[in-house]
Amino acid sequence: MKNTAPPLRDILRASEISEKLHALSNMKMPELWALWDQFFVRRPARPNRTHLESRLGYKLQEQAYGALPTGTRDMLADYGARFSKIKTAAPSTRTVLPGTSLLREFDGKKYKVTVLADGGYEYDGHQYKSLSAIAKLITGTQWSGPAFFGLKGKKA
Repeated sequence: MKNTAPPLRDILRASEISEKLHALSNMKMPELWALWDQFFVRRPARPNRTHLESRLGYKLQEQAYGALPTGTRDMLADYGARFSKIKTAAPSTRTVLPGTSLLREFDGKKYKVTVLADGGYEYDGHQYKSLSAIAKLITGTQWSGPAFFGLKGKKA
């Protein structure tokens, strides 16, 4: 009868990887960031602990066992695109030219925002990086800036 048990070195390696993966949840954020910086060139724009732990866990396993074959990665990406319930909208191709004035009436008051050459916006004498920041300032609640100023959902 053929022995189908994995070799002892594989069992030890799996045990070591398992310990490293479990250790991620007990690490303090500076330790996670130090580990992150070993594997990745850039830090995520909107980091959260769950994201960091999952990406680091994958990298630790990839380091020990190797990466998924390209065909498998492509197949998984295809399945994700076809079967995910999360649908992403196509990015807007609309460009608002510098100097354009965006007008909006809200709660009986008129608001004017000017598009700047650097991609920012000017409102009430101050510069902002996003329309959403201005919409939140005006309404006091979180809004999609392009939707608030009527730029979303229309054809160019």
